[in-house]
Amino acid sequence: MPDYLLLMHDDGPASAGDADSWSTYLSTLRASGCFEGGSAIGAGICMRKSGVAPEVSGHLTGYIRIQAEDLEHAKSLVGGNPVFEAGGTVEIRELPRG
Repeated sequence: MPDYLLLMHDDGPASAGDADSWSTYLSTLRASGCFEGGSAIGAGICMRKSGVAPEVSGHLTGYIRIQAEDLEHAKSLVGGNPVFEAGGTVEIRELPRG
């Protein structure tokens, strides 16, 4: 089963994501057997061996790693995500196996 990242953007209202709504959502993902982990994303930097590195992608605030049968299944697991439910963006990216 492929792994996917759900990347939360910072374009939802500040009230998106109180502790209770995240607890409920993560409990639902755990119960589905699809939850693989996740975290908020803090400050960071971009590095390059030579030249000027771009600015860090400041619009990402957290990630969740899930397993899903396919992209449609991954999309179905976004329901209940506090950022998504508040009108914010959740980006879904497949992690290639290799």
